[in-house]
Amino acid sequence: MPPSPFPRTLMLLGSGELGKEVAIAAQRLGCRVIAVDRYAGAPAMQVADQAEVIAMTDPEALKAVVRRHRPDLVIPEIEALAVDALAEIEAEGITVIPTARATAVTMNRDRIRDLAAGTLGLRTARFAYAESAEELAAAAAPLGWPVVVKPVMSSSGKGQSVVRSVEGLAAAWQAALDGARGAGARVIVEEFLAFELEITLLTVRPWAGPTLFCPPIGHLQERGDYQCSWQPAALGEAQLAAAQAMALAVTNELGGAGLFGVEFFLCGEPGQEEVVFSELSPRPHDTGLVTLMGQNLSEFELHLRAVLGLPIPAIRSSAAAASRVILADQALEGVAYTGVAEALAEPDTQVLLFGKPDARPNRRMGVALAAGATVAEARARADRAAGRIAVVAAG
Repeated sequence: MPPSPFPRTLMLLGSGELGKEVAIAAQRLGCRVIAVDRYAGAPAMQVADQAEVIAMTDPEALKAVVRRHRPDLVIPEIEALAVDALAEIEAEGITVIPTARATAVTMNRDRIRDLAAGTLGLRTARFAYAESAEELAAAAAPLGWPVVVKPVMSSSGKGQSVVRSVEGLAAAWQAALDGARGAGARVIVEEFLAFELEITLLTVRPWAGPTLFCPPIGHLQERGDYQCSWQPAALGEAQLAAAQAMALAVTNELGGAGLFGVEFFLCGEPGQEEVVFSELSPRPHDTGLVTLMGQNLSEFELHLRAVLGLPIPAIRSSAAAASRVILADQALEGVAYTGVAEALAEPDTQVLLFGKPDARPNRRMGVALAAGATVAEARARADRAAGRIAVVAAG
């Protein structure tokens, strides 16, 4: 367990909107925050004590910035970074959250899938790997159509395709190469699951004591990226128990401390759904922004309490809650927003504008959050609030 005195110095590797909320939660606990990212003015930098701009995939630059500041905790907040450098940092006595190994395993779809399906025997979609277009064609056919093709290393759905026949494989192979992180040419091809619901089970692993679970979050994705979420998602007792058991198994195997976003598909008839493990992120999850409205402690507060060794007496729903993303629809070098007042006229809503300095089509620029007497009411409020806001050119 990390040492207990406060204030503590935390370094965020990645300074997007989730890192911004982690920084705010950390500063409420009196911590000093250093925000690191590939570009200046990233969202978390706007609220941090200090900012550093480096090439996040350069291992020497990453090690140099950590060694220069010697933080108490290094908290990776994005996937596009030189994860192999973290093992050296950890060996020098700096705590990496959750651990250097866990970060490296979960940054690669092949490593986390092999751990889940192979080592732990969890139910996943049937899958195979390919390192050429020809291997992809051979691997896809036995899975049946359609299939899903993804780079083994990517983020936010980049390079992901649903392929409905052999004729679409060449384009999917190229899309995966274009959307991949790093220089490797390897993809994962999966059977397409006809699921009834996709959920995130936020799983909190403290340094000592039992693992804790947040109420499940339902969410929808487009282009491989989250569009809306709601909490609590309606799950049967058996399905929730199955998801918790799988989340516990995989987070125990990874070790360390912090909040993990564990994703599952629910497939089959209502009430009889099979729970299928999908993916895992060893950090606060974008779908979990809804916890800012839906829980007594947000996912960001839970992450900080876990990694700082602070008590978490209870996690409970405070209201039915929902989120809806606010997307840009064009490329802009400077951004402004219209409709904010109109959005906030909706009862029981909040609007988070992330402060990203520029925009591109479908880039997530903010989120509308809402509470309601029911999940349906919260979702409708969040949708209306987000729909009133437009991303426009500054000036």
